[in-house]
Amino acid sequence: MNATNKTPVTVIGLGSMGHTLASAFLKAGHPLTVWNRSPEKADDLVAAGATRAATSAEAAAASPLVIVCLVDHAVTRETLASAGKAFADRVLVNLTNSTPDQAREIAAWAGENGVTYVDGGIMATPPLIGGPASFLLYSGDREAFDAHRDALAVLGAPHFMGEDPGAAALYDLALLSGMYGMAAGVAHARAMVTAHAGPARAQEFSQTMLLSWIQAMLSVFAGVDAAKMADESPLDMQAPALVNILEASDAEGVPPVLAAHLLSMMKEIVDAGFTDVLPPVIDDLVGRLG
Repeated sequence: MNATNKTPVTVIGLGSMGHTLASAFLKAGHPLTVWNRSPEKADDLVAAGATRAATSAEAAAASPLVIVCLVDHAVTRETLASAGKAFADRVLVNLTNSTPDQAREIAAWAGENGVTYVDGGIMATPPLIGGPASFLLYSGDREAFDAHRDALAVLGAPHFMGEDPGAAALYDLALLSGMYGMAAGVAHARAMVTAHAGPARAQEFSQTMLLSWIQAMLSVFAGVDAAKMADESPLDMQAPALVNILEASDAEGVPPVLAAHLLSMMKEIVDAGFTDVLPPVIDDLVGRLG
């Protein structure tokens, strides 16, 4: 160990998220090494006590725990390959957003190169990192996760999702899909009110009625199982409201693409045989959405 009794950490990738992760480790007292293709992005971290590595290989060799947070899977593979054998005997935690298969691909590379691999998903925006609302998902090598749990907890509450390296990515993307679906719904709601009453009214609507409504519905989603929800809010009851949303949106000139979040429910209604509640005008709208 080191004088601070904190695990030395390397962070590779200093975009908005990677820089925030590095800063969190540094503030928590972990000896920190950083590397980024644009070295100037590390200037403030170095001024605060971090060590700037000249290459990704040097960065990987500097610490037993190496965090990678890059823009995408292709850049991650390229960066890992360029470091050669420097990752050997290191615990690599890949926090780059990826698909389950991409995570498994990195895990296979790690196994071939003597690297202990943990995949991860960050469920926070950069300003939330290290705070009570931040949590991260991990999967892969359980022993490595347990050994470094305290260090990883600096970033947010750590949750181990299983030994399949792709598990964290799957749950990460599932959670993001819920968020983006909600964001699409909010954008659609604001667009409808803006078209009708202007942006000032839409802003007031968002901060009062829409926020209150979403919070109420979140508590419903959290507390009711799917079967009970289907009984309490059946598709034949929902169908007319969904149809009316599409018709009113079209009348206000709201772009149909904003209603994409309704497609899955519309499909459920069709599959359940409630086509009698879908008037002909909806065919065109659903067609444009699809």
